[in-house]
Amino acid sequence: MIKREIQRLLKEMMMSFPVVTITGPRQSGKTTLVKQTYPEMDYVSLEELDIRENAENDPRDFLSKYPNSVIIDEIQKVPSLLSYIQTIVDAEQSNGRFILTGSNQFEYLNSISQSLAGRTGILKLLPFSYSELYGTSSIPQNELLYSGFYPRIFDQNIRPELFLSSYLETYVEKDVRSISNIKNLMQFHRFLQLCAGRTGQIVNFSSISNELGIDHKTVKEWISIALASYIIYLLPPYYKNYNKRIRKAPKLYFLDVGLAAHLIGIQSAKQLQTHPLKGELFETFVVIEFLKNCYNRGKRSNLFYYRDKTGNEVDLIYDTGLKPIPIEIKSAKTFNTDYLKGLNYFRKLEKGIERSVLIMGNDTWQNRDGHSVFGYPLIDELLSEFK
Repeated sequence: MIKREIQRLLKEMMMSFPVVTITGPRQSGKTTLVKQTYPEMDYVSLEELDIRENAENDPRDFLSKYPNSVIIDEIQKVPSLLSYIQTIVDAEQSNGRFILTGSNQFEYLNSISQSLAGRTGILKLLPFSYSELYGTSSIPQNELLYSGFYPRIFDQNIRPELFLSSYLETYVEKDVRSISNIKNLMQFHRFLQLCAGRTGQIVNFSSISNELGIDHKTVKEWISIALASYIIYLLPPYYKNYNKRIRKAPKLYFLDVGLAAHLIGIQSAKQLQTHPLKGELFETFVVIEFLKNCYNRGKRSNLFYYRDKTGNEVDLIYDTGLKPIPIEIKSAKTFNTDYLKGLNYFRKLEKGIERSVLIMGNDTWQNRDGHSVFGYPLIDELLSEFK
């Protein structure tokens, strides 16, 4: 069983809050995490119809069956339970009473904020990080981009294309229908494919709406659905008064690079060797590794990108609260001085920067012209410096 980095934070929150809420994508390992961490706690899943009906029809009776600490899985299925949980924790005044999990963040987290404000710690669990899965081993770049990081692929030794195909069918049929009354699910699947082909790129609503033949409003609604159900992530631009015209639209990334690769039709790791979107997929992998690092420490995302209207850009800006750290991402194995162009530009723009980083598709570390150059297997070593 692979130990999750967020487990330490879960234990800390259980000692500090009466309720701990864990949200994240379907199949990211939430249930495994809580059962592994607290095997002695009662466990109940609202995915089961008879249990859900009991919770909906007689919530007091349902909760009375669990007088001790309990894990309630898929809490978004019965959001009305949250008010009754609030009453219990207010009366008992003890920490570690409930662990709630859910696979989306739309109505669920809105209900949490209304009913359990100040009473719950909130964790976001994404699929495995590189270090959780591989440590510091050097896994071939094409293999990790093809396989992605969903736990079940590795726990059950399932071929990625089989798991991801089933995952998409379950996601579209169950999660999407529960969020919005989308009538044409095949068109929504096509929308996901178009988004996958744009991972690592600035969102262009007009381009997507034109290709699908739908209006901008629908595209924005579907983007919100994909965000709420942890399929995509939007990286905001880095704003500062540089007297430059800065791009204002966010960049789109898939939260699992393997899912993006599957949606654009990749059927083997070998196909990635010459695929035109390999660079964007590698960038997606790296950006989401940084996001996992934020979430595993219980932090909000402090990640941005920089691009101005004249084409100067930096793939990732890590905001420390003091000085930003610009990070460039290249899938190539061989260093080229052109890779430092964006970093050099940003260092002139933002005076006093102490650190800038280039992440590459090799497995070495070096210093080039004052910039730290990291191979991707060393990404956890880099991230540990930001903790």
